Amino acid sequence: MTETTASAREGRRKVREGEVVSTKMDKTAVVRISRRIAHPLYKKIITRNSKFQAHDEKNEAQVGDLVEIMETRPLSKTKRWRLVRIVKRGELAMAAEETAA
Repeated sequence: MTETTASAREGRRKVREGEVVSTKMDKTAVVRISRRIAHPLYKKIITRNSKFQAHDEKNEAQVGDLVEIMETRPLSKTKRWRLVRIVKRGELAMAAEETAA
């Protein structure tokens, strides 16, 4: 595959940002994406959550991290997303790094 086709495809894939809520599976992180909408009738702001299973090849994401995930081909029955990068480390991950150092 040429680089132009690969970069063109990257532009069409959905990219989302969310919080890691579980890393109990091998090479998989469950990411919660929250969006805030107004109730159609009462206009109160409500938070709606969606959970996606993302492929984490190096098992580097930890619970509480803010991560960016991208749409990809089906990797398993439920995995259709992959981890692109860790935007911000969570408090639990930072505490674990400090105790290890």
